[in-house]
Amino acid sequence: MRLKFRTEGGLAFFPGLRAPIEIDTSELREEEAAELVRCVEEARFFERPEGPEEPPHGAADLRLHTVTVEEGAHSRTVRAYEPIEDPALRALIDALGALAKKLGRTRRTHDAEEDRP
Repeated sequence: MRLKFRTEGGLAFFPGLRAPIEIDTSELREEEAAELVRCVEEARFFERPEGPEEPPHGAADLRLHTVTVEEGAHSRTVRAYEPIEDPALRALIDALGALAKKLGRTRRTHDAEEDRP
């Protein structure tokens, strides 16, 4: 399963700090991959409308999350504004956000180590 995750907007949004990530579950530790697959299934991701629903009138600085999941011949992109009321979709986005932070730290550390003489 391949996933793409991007967050835009929100207070003090700095695009460079929230670069989109791509995740291939075959490249993750087994428990991380299983958690993402479980979240996708519980969110009934492939049955969801692509959205997003319109944000509340007058709302400003809301974060917009975009998630794409590809599995075999199936692919779907879902967009959702904060606050996300559906607990299953919220769990998926939280899991992706946590993994994005972890992968970002790992990549920055790895890149810094490669730059050292």
